Amino acid sequence: MTGRQVGSGTLDGMLPYERLEAWKVCYALVLGVYKATETFPKHELYGITSPARRAAFSVAANIAEGSAKRGPREFRRFLDIAIGSLAELAFTLRLSMDLGFLPQPAWEDLDELRRGAGFLTWRLARSMRGSDAR
Repeated sequence: MTGRQVGSGTLDGMLPYERLEAWKVCYALVLGVYKATETFPKHELYGITSPARRAAFSVAANIAEGSAKRGPREFRRFLDIAIGSLAELAFTLRLSMDLGFLPQPAWEDLDELRRGAGFLTWRLARSMRGSDAR
């Protein structure tokens, strides 16, 4: 019976998006961005901290929301938004490093996570292309 739908989840307690590797890596990215931005200057709360967190959050949230939509075309639209948010996050993290708010080793770790998240999200989006007929 494991995996049978019950409400919006499953009997095993996992939501459908939690099974996606792209979402798992994107969620790790959100956690990393939140942790890294804890030490950013308070005067950058709205300038860099909030946009970085919002972009990272948007990536994982759009994958989760898109996976609940009615078909692959709609899901792909949410994946496209997630990919755009990854680009925004790349810029924000680079700027944070260049301004001295994010040490280079922390930037390298986050950028590696971001690149992995981007790769998996692109692959997931590409896999949705062949499913448009549904």
